[in-house]
Amino acid sequence: MTRDMTEESGETMQQHTRKREHVDGMSKSEFERLARFRGALRQFLRFSEVAAREAGLTPQQHQMLLAIKGAPGRDWLTISELAEALQLHHNAIVQLVDRAAELDLVARAPDETDRRVTRVTLTSHGEATLLTLTTQHRSELRRLSNELMEVLAHLAQED
Repeated sequence: MTRDMTEESGETMQQHTRKREHVDGMSKSEFERLARFRGALRQFLRFSEVAAREAGLTPQQHQMLLAIKGAPGRDWLTISELAEALQLHHNAIVQLVDRAAELDLVARAPDETDRRVTRVTLTSHGEATLLTLTTQHRSELRRLSNELMEVLAHLAQED
């Protein structure tokens, strides 16, 4: 059997490839675009992880700072809101906030209306650290934006 023939059916590799072009209603090009999109996302996430570590933070600490600063209409979040935003358990968030407070990135304050609730805010050091990281992330997103936009546009058109 020649090298360009598949063993089980005797069909050529080209015939086999055409036959596999559609898998469960998904075309090969859709898989290629999804792979490109996933690759670009992973590139960005890897960049983000490295940038956070270079700034002396864990990726989760960076994400927490961003979640707090990005809270709509206010500059604080509760422990429960942070748990939801970061998709972590309550006690994991408490430990994350503890470590970030030790690094002077965040501060805790009791809620003004419900003393059982703790507000978590950024310190000036947390703000400065986040600003540095955000500037770096914005540059990386700009670098990846063309590829991401192209893939997203194609994915949005399919269906």
